[in-house]
Amino acid sequence: MWVTDECKNSFHQMKWKRVHRYIVFKIDEKSRLVTVDKVGGPGESYDDLAASLPDDDCRYAVFDFDFVTVDNCRKSKIFFIAWAPPASRIRAKMLYATSKDGLRRVLEGIHYELQATDPTEMGFDLIRDRAK
Repeated sequence: MWVTDECKNSFHQMKWKRVHRYIVFKIDEKSRLVTVDKVGGPGESYDDLAASLPDDDCRYAVFDFDFVTVDNCRKSKIFFIAWAPPASRIRAKMLYATSKDGLRRVLEGIHYELQATDPTEMGFDLIRDRAK
């Protein structure tokens, strides 16, 4: 598995320049390359990310969650989501499961990770609760 420079660059733009709210990654099964499937602009929401994940295929996603702490500090945490819905092929699930750590190593600065097989396992309330 190989992570393209586009993936690394998009992640750095999200982390340091706050250009993206989220990034969805996919693996090309033939070349085994991890590529950028979709980026969400700063005005997009967590719901936009959730809606962009396919019902029948796996993806990885990173989401930049902004929040205000109890003592009124603005903070940001980056979530890594491993998406593997039941309708995706076994081969895809295995490929994504075995490639996840390699991608995570390249994307430095992730605070939390979620595994999700359906939208309820990555609900916004879960993100909010984990970040605090």
